[in-house]
Amino acid sequence: MLIRHAETSTPDVFHGAESDIGLSAWGEHQAMRLGENLKDQEAHALYCSAMQRAIATAKPIGAACDLTAVIVPQLHERKIGPLSGLSRETGWEIYAESKRRWMFGDLEFTHPGGESFADIRRRVLPFFEELRTRHRGETLIVVAHGVVIRVILLSLLEGLEPADFDRIAIDFASINDLRWNGTKWKAHALNQVVAPSPAKPVA
Repeated sequence: MLIRHAETSTPDVFHGAESDIGLSAWGEHQAMRLGENLKDQEAHALYCSAMQRAIATAKPIGAACDLTAVIVPQLHERKIGPLSGLSRETGWEIYAESKRRWMFGDLEFTHPGGESFADIRRRVLPFFEELRTRHRGETLIVVAHGVVIRVILLSLLEGLEPADFDRIAIDFASINDLRWNGTKWKAHALNQVVAPSPAKPVA
């Protein structure tokens, strides 16, 4: 299960790998609700990004599931350079240009200081494949970030491609349940939110 971290303390601001912020009060509530929702899943392992917002989300999940989170540095959010810390209004066109270029097939495009779709895929997919082979037949929980999860879904799920970037919503504290059927990944559920946030993530 791929889970996006809960709501951040400033959800209307772009936060990439450069901004290691924590959760809002509502985000802490969401993280607790995630733990309650997942405690009966009989998960075998819990992995999460090294960023504070992911660790704070994983902590109550681990407590509920009796698992210790394994920190995975390569699961960090996309590097966004000077976009980090900008408001939705100020930074939207910079972010939207990357999305447009990716959706039209230019997966190496990024603004200066940022990571491209292809950069993220090269960073994350080898680890995801390692998990699949290491934990055959087991249920895993992976806490990561919005753009990272989109890249994984658009790269692994049949019928989806980078052109579908805007079709995939990845809300705060959302659960994306992927299952390996022996030959390919299938989506059992996407963007399930147990405690919807009043704020929408900027990315």
